[in-house]
Amino acid sequence: MDQRTDQAAIGETGSIIDLGLPAAGGAFDEHHPPDAALIGDCVHCGFCLPTCPTYVLWGEEMDSPRGRIYLMKEGLEGEAMSDEMVSHWDACLGCMSCVTACPSGVQYDTLIEQTRAQVERRHERSASDRALRSLIFSIFPHPRRLRLLRGPLRAMQRTGLDRAVRRTGLLERMAPQLAAMESLAPRLGKPERLPERVPATGQRRAVVGMLTGCVQGAFFPGVNAATARVLQAEGCDVVVPRGQGCCGALSVHNGREAEAQRYARGIVDTFEAAGVDRVVVNAAGCGSTMKDYARLLADDPAYADRAKALAEKVKDVSEVLDELGPVAVRHPLEMTVAYHDACHLAHAQGVRAQPRRLLDAIPGLELREIAEAELCCGSAGIYNILKPEPARELGDRKAANIVATGAQVLVTANPGCLMQVTSAIERSGHPMGMAHTVEVLDASLRGLPADSLVRPPVATA
Repeated sequence: MDQRTDQAAIGETGSIIDLGLPAAGGAFDEHHPPDAALIGDCVHCGFCLPTCPTYVLWGEEMDSPRGRIYLMKEGLEGEAMSDEMVSHWDACLGCMSCVTACPSGVQYDTLIEQTRAQVERRHERSASDRALRSLIFSIFPHPRRLRLLRGPLRAMQRTGLDRAVRRTGLLERMAPQLAAMESLAPRLGKPERLPERVPATGQRRAVVGMLTGCVQGAFFPGVNAATARVLQAEGCDVVVPRGQGCCGALSVHNGREAEAQRYARGIVDTFEAAGVDRVVVNAAGCGSTMKDYARLLADDPAYADRAKALAEKVKDVSEVLDELGPVAVRHPLEMTVAYHDACHLAHAQGVRAQPRRLLDAIPGLELREIAEAELCCGSAGIYNILKPEPARELGDRKAANIVATGAQVLVTANPGCLMQVTSAIERSGHPMGMAHTVEVLDASLRGLPADSLVRPPVATA
């Protein structure tokens, strides 16, 4: 084989993909196109198919990971970017279940993010799609704007106006994406503001910084409060930097590269100045993005090394607690829980055993596994807003599997999953308790009754 062939990857059709620049006139420009070498790693074996949510739903080859990789290959070889091509990439939830399933180690996570950045630069979306995306990204990555929404949402929930609007079906007929956004809003309680520093109980074992997040901070402040209390009880000084912004997860997962990089620089600055041993994250999507900051900011000479150093400190809260080991007393919680693997925790970060070990260590708690655990619940960041119909179908499928466990409480580690699964469980007519992993630990450490978690979430005055 000659030198040129040594520098190439052979695709499914046997054609050679030059590892240099993409072909002129093709789908991609020269700024980080999907990596041909990574495309060449795919041997089209099909192990990814039963784990891919859209392939499971539709059975369409181009809506599978290997089909989407084939379209990337065509784009590199000169095929122009078309609406149909983009539709298959847009249909991907980015759940990374295929990464776990792939025996060849194909880095589909890198490929789809490279591709989506190209799509956002080079593809002209419809006016309605642009407007929806503009609305989403003018709200969700902005913690202060999200907090301003709490008042109107709580008022709607307390008066029952949200349920009345839902019963009419008018919003769903006129604007299904907005209807999906409204239906996903969690029941809001009183906000819980954290101090800038929470001192460790007993001997200090670590100093950790805590990401409060955008959706987590605004809609699930109780999760952040529970995270701080559990870390405190386990001997951590918890630093909660004021003014921290979005980590960039939603932006990077949707191809908004420059925006994601801007947010990432802000997070690097914030937690670098905090002087902490670790940065603790309690939202799976945020954690997976922050752990990948070295790649996101690799082209920025002012931030590349700093981003790498910060990324190495980032840990999911379950990782930190599992590594430290327990020192605080666990009180019994007599209840059954079903643990749902958030995709960006299990597949993107490879964190599966740690949350289960933490839950198993609680006296009286019985952990039950969910069938089809590898399939996404349909949340996938903003996918359930952009693509409400398949997201709803996946949510209902997940809800049926959860209900079948007979568990009293569904436990997961991502705000998007909590919103998506709560909505689907309510539709199923089998309401149950919903909790983040740290909320269960917090209840055990504080000696709270199991009823505090078992009852379904309700609006709080």
